[in-house]
Amino acid sequence: MPTLEELRHEVALLHRELTRYGLVSWTAGNVSARVPGEDLMVIKPSGVSYDELSAESIVVCDLHGALVEGDLRPSSDTAAHAYVYRHLPEVGGVAHTHSPYATAWAARGEPIPCVLTMIADEFGGDIPVGPFALIGDDSIGQGIVETLRGSRSPAVLMRNHGPFTVGPDARAAVKAAVLLEDVARTVHFAHQLGTPDTIDKQHVDHLYARYQNVYGQ
Repeated sequence: MPTLEELRHEVALLHRELTRYGLVSWTAGNVSARVPGEDLMVIKPSGVSYDELSAESIVVCDLHGALVEGDLRPSSDTAAHAYVYRHLPEVGGVAHTHSPYATAWAARGEPIPCVLTMIADEFGGDIPVGPFALIGDDSIGQGIVETLRGSRSPAVLMRNHGPFTVGPDARAAVKAAVLLEDVARTVHFAHQLGTPDTIDKQHVDHLYARYQNVYGQ
């Protein structure tokens, strides 16, 4: 299992992936990771430039969002991340972005339909929409948990806000965020040409099982 310092270093590096793939602007967005075996998480500090992030600047909080270690204030989404960790024990990482195409679907309050094999592979079906919730307390976390508990998707489009993704670790959550934006863009383009056909559930189940259990090394 990674140590606390290794997790802080990894989470700092993973934020570079958000800027690399154009998923965030300015200081928006955040990545967190659960500390294995502890009721703790590490998360980006609030309002800090991505260029200034380091392992030392990543803060440690308990699973109620209280600062445990670090000199900076935690992200404004900390309570949401903490709620997810408290209620979804299988989740080891959470990412939040305002990536433009996925956020456009969230602004419309419309799920992204499963019309691509990549959506079936990574998300296991339609990518769901969560309820509108205000930032600052655990309301967003409640919406994430309520939505994802009934879905195989590691992503939820929080209405009028943007996407949150989860995974067994922080890297998996960031990967889901990258793939989410890719399919959100492609399905948007497809809708400009007409109405794409959804994939039959039996094929979705087959694709999801193969990708999750067979694909890769």
